[in-house]
Amino acid sequence: MASPAHDSAPVLDKDGVRLTVDDAIATVTLTNPAKRNAQSPALWRALTEVGRLLPGSVRVVVLRAEGKSFSAGLDRQAFTPEGFDGEPSFIDLARGGDAELDATITAYQEAFTWWRRSDILSIAAVQGHAIGAGFQLALACDLRVVADDVQFAMRETSLGLVPDLTGTHPLVSLVGYARALEICATGRFVMAEEAVNTGLANLAVPADQLDGAVGDLASAVLAAPRDAVIETKALLQGALSRDYEAQRTAERAAQARRLRDLAGLGE
Repeated sequence: MASPAHDSAPVLDKDGVRLTVDDAIATVTLTNPAKRNAQSPALWRALTEVGRLLPGSVRVVVLRAEGKSFSAGLDRQAFTPEGFDGEPSFIDLARGGDAELDATITAYQEAFTWWRRSDILSIAAVQGHAIGAGFQLALACDLRVVADDVQFAMRETSLGLVPDLTGTHPLVSLVGYARALEICATGRFVMAEEAVNTGLANLAVPADQLDGAVGDLASAVLAAPRDAVIETKALLQGALSRDYEAQRTAERAAQARRLRDLAGLGE
């Protein structure tokens, strides 16, 4: 069984994020359990850096978190006048111009975008609370395996904000518009059973079996040829924006590439 590389020498370890790599599996760990892995701009910059540091050998990226909670969301210190040391507070950002604010949020979003690159498959291992930015970070991954104590919630609307860390598109794609709107507008908790039943999670297991279940899933992914997984992921991602006939065409083109590669006739 392939297992997340918890004990390998870290490639990166800063600002509440640790990256370890073991051949084809990279493990990204949130490492601030004392604050329930609350998120900050520094953490988002570290996650963005992780995406740039992944070696070409990596096929599966596992996202996990130390402690009882996956991530309690944005550190509320961001909303204080002081903000974080060396960082503008959100209050200061709100006073800036539209272009500056847009550029800042764009930079924050980069921490959440690379997980769906076609050359990797990302798996979030989620236990306990995954609130707001924590929920959106789990949604950034391709797949989610959850502990039976998981509690997802999108609390931004309750705070007078909107979810802006790329979580709205995958949420609607997974659970549908009406349920996504209800989850966001009410800020309620989504527990493990509902998460699996609605497609938000692929699998729920007891908390002490979470790492093992993710390792088994990673092994199953690695058993398939890499190029076939890459082509299939791209094909399925494109299905969200193609109509039926366009998807048929995309399937034929992808299969033609695979057959030519298998026959040694690829470019």
